[in-house]
Amino acid sequence: MRKVIMVFIFLGLVSLFADVTYEGARSVLGAYIKILEGSALIAGAVTIGEFLGYLMRFVSGFLADKFKSSKTLWFFTITGYVINLIAVPALAIAGSWEVALALVFLERIGKGLRAPTRDVILSEVAEGIGRGKGFGLHEVMDQIGAFAGPVLVGWSIATSGGDYRPAFLTLAIPATLSLLFLGMSAYMYPTVKSVNVKKSTVGWVSNAKFTLFIVSLSLMTAGYLPWSIVSYHMKATQIISDAEIGFAYALAMGVDALVAFPAGFLYDVVGPKSLILTPVAAALIPITLFTNSRLSFYIAAALWGVVMGIYETNMRAAIPDLVPEDKRALAYGVYGLVYGAAWMAGGLIMGYIYVVDLTYLITYALILEILSLGFLTALIRKYTIKT
Repeated sequence: MRKVIMVFIFLGLVSLFADVTYEGARSVLGAYIKILEGSALIAGAVTIGEFLGYLMRFVSGFLADKFKSSKTLWFFTITGYVINLIAVPALAIAGSWEVALALVFLERIGKGLRAPTRDVILSEVAEGIGRGKGFGLHEVMDQIGAFAGPVLVGWSIATSGGDYRPAFLTLAIPATLSLLFLGMSAYMYPTVKSVNVKKSTVGWVSNAKFTLFIVSLSLMTAGYLPWSIVSYHMKATQIISDAEIGFAYALAMGVDALVAFPAGFLYDVVGPKSLILTPVAAALIPITLFTNSRLSFYIAAALWGVVMGIYETNMRAAIPDLVPEDKRALAYGVYGLVYGAAWMAGGLIMGYIYVVDLTYLITYALILEILSLGFLTALIRKYTIKT
């Protein structure tokens, strides 16, 4: 049991340092694209990389389900983090928005390869403390890194006269640390029991509860304003400085971390009911952001963090309760694919609507979040929490 707890902690540290790396870069990505003369549509097109990443989640989840091997799980997990180490610091040498976008796509592909297999491992080592609380604690560690990354990047930009390159190069250090803790985790926990179950479930992962969950997720995501557009709007209005954009994202990550464990604890008590706040908060983000004041920007950032905190904790914790044990990898892959498609479509649509009329964008987000809430309510009615 002690060894399992150590692996759980190490996996948390892996995510902590990986998020220092990626979230640090992500916090100013929209602003960086504008500096490289990309448009709001290009900032929204960052979500194409998200889709590629989530497509890779399906691929790695499908292959992990097919081969049902601990080596396969660890292979995809390690490969994904290695890609992260390479792609993010390389943004320092991106001379155009095209190169920067390609590197973002590469990083997202890496995360896509590692996410479902890592979550299978995490869901197993977290069972002893409660899956909701386990994912919640993991998200807290994740978001400590996601908070530190933007602060580090904002500080670097502020002290280098607005130069983004030193900030991106510095992120190679936490990327390397994440790989060290990942290697220790793989060494201590080489065999994942859930992929070696004797009883195998034949067929697909779909059932009524999982389907309602996926539909609600996709609608919520398609109406959830991407941070690339949020930061683009902050840059375009010139109400706050470039460094403050990084700090606003740090606030979002800090709120994410504060929300994660209470949300996970609540999931262990009430199940999917704990997800209700997600579409509500997502609907309020564009309304608040487009008020166009320093205070409204920070409130929007906080709401963005609330949505991400509940999503990263409770939606991931819910999947093992909705599908058979041996279908977890595939279910995480399907979940990632659907989420990624919705994230890409929503980002492109909202990027287009942004340049047309902000009122239309607010209306679009509100409609999708109301629909998401409807399907989530239907799931809650069907769900019986395990005792």
